[in-house]
Amino acid sequence: MMHTTVGWHVEMEFTEDDQHTRAAAMVRLPDGSEVRAHGHASRHRTDANQPRVGEEIAGARALNELAMALLTKAHEEIDQASGRTSHPIHV
Repeated sequence: MMHTTVGWHVEMEFTEDDQHTRAAAMVRLPDGSEVRAHGHASRHRTDANQPRVGEEIAGARALNELAMALLTKAHEEIDQASGRTSHPIHV
């Protein structure tokens, strides 16, 4: 049987105007540290104004950046704990 030992909650906030959507993502880890990332989307002037689509694109970009930051953090922790340079972590 599997047991959940920790849970992560990702917070996402958006700011928008007629042409741009910005997303800020943050995850607070069990040790109290936080990892933050940002994403951006721009609407072409001839496209219909669809705020949800801008949020999805900007949010996906922020989450992608967040994922890469977490991989980098894990890689650095592996190196620090082992005292050597480890192989890169690929997505």
